Order: sequence, then structure tokens, then C-alpha cells
Amino acid sequence: MQVYKALQPFSVLSFDLDDTLYDNKPVIEAAEQAMLKALADLTPASQTTDSQFWWQQRVKLARLEPEIRHDIGRWRLLGIEAGLIELGISRPDARVMAEQGYAAFLHERTRITLTDDVIRLLQALASRYRLIAITNGNACIDKMGIGELFEFSLQAGPDGKMKPYSDLFHAAVTRLQVSAAEILHIGDSHRADVMGALNAGCQAAWLDHYQSPVAVLPHLRLTEINDLSGLL
Repeated sequence: MQVYKALQPFSVLSFDLDDTLYDNKPVIEAAEQAMLKALADLTPASQTTDSQFWWQQRVKLARLEPEIRHDIGRWRLLGIEAGLIELGISRPDARVMAEQGYAAFLHERTRITLTDDVIRLLQALASRYRLIAITNGNACIDKMGIGELFEFSLQAGPDGKMKPYSDLFHAAVTRLQVSAAEILHIGDSHRADVMGALNAGCQAAWLDHYQSPVAVLPHLRLTEINDLSGLL
């Protein structure tokens, strides 16, 4: 752990989820494959499509409605519907199929298993600090088996614009009834997590997987999540 700025007293640890508490890449890959299989089972028209086809549907939607990016669940759902319509499926049928395809995606998307050492770390931290989650994704702390350690989880879309916008941090401050500086946010993305937290007046710990050079420093720089044991 590297300390770049003196920490002010804090009582809350805010965690990003994806690629902070676990490797999210295999999770998304499994979820994408589940979605593709579900759609292929629903209609022969989708059997020749791949993840790139469905990504392009979301790209088209975002050009028309940029704000949709802040709710990635809705963005994916509407992208599936748009893709099915492009494949010749009627709009009413496409809506039903899209919901089924998205359900298959979400089922795998929320099947996340944390390592024992991460769970033990969170348990130890929860005995000393209030824990919350602030995520741009749609992972679920309850389905991970750690919900009881956290007071709540805020998600981009339903709870506000995605990080680095300040919406989710401000919502956390309101719910916790603390000052922004009392929150130390931990995340892997310099732009979303570090810049988002600092812009909202929170403190920031950056889990820097790639030892990247940056102009704006967090309060702490971590090389692995277990570096947080230094806060105990």
C-alpha cells in the first residue's frame, strides 16, 4: 500500500465490485454465452449472431440516447430487443424474447464467488467500519453471500448516473448521514472510482492492477485488495 495523501478520519468503506473484489472478465464471458444460447434457442434468426452483433445494437442505441449508458441493464435489454427486431422478429415478440435473453444473461452475471481471503477481509473490515457498495454494474452483493456485511449497495441506473458522476456518492452520503470525506472509496478504475470519489469530496483508494501512471493521485494506492488489511 502506498500513501499519497494523508487520510482524514473515515468511518465508511465504499467498495466498487467488478474487478475490485473479483475478476469480472470470466463472469461477463459466461453471461454473454448464456445470453447467446438463450436467444439461439428462442429463434433460429439469432443463431448466426455473436457478441459483437449485440454490442453494435447497444452502440446504435447509445448514439440515439446517450443517457442510456448510465443504466447498463436497461441498455443491454433494449439492445437485445433492437437486435431481434433487426433480425426480423416482430416488436411484441422481440420484447418477450429480449426479456428471456436478458434473464439468462443476468442469471450468470450474478453468479459470483468470492475467494475465502476476500470474504475474511470484508468480515474483518465490517467489524470496524461501515461497508457499502457503489457499482456501475449490476452484480448483487446478496447473491455473492456478502450482503449481510454491507449496509446497502448503490447501482448506476436505478440510483443515479454512473461513476465518475457524483450521483451515487451523493446518494450514499445522504443515506449514511455522514460527510463525504468520511467515506473511503475503493475501486480499480482510476477514472470511475478515483476521479468519481475525489470529485464528490470522498477519499479514494485505487486498486491499480497495472501500475498505471496518472496525474491525479488517490489517497492510497493498492496492489492487491488484501492491502486493505493495513486499515485494521
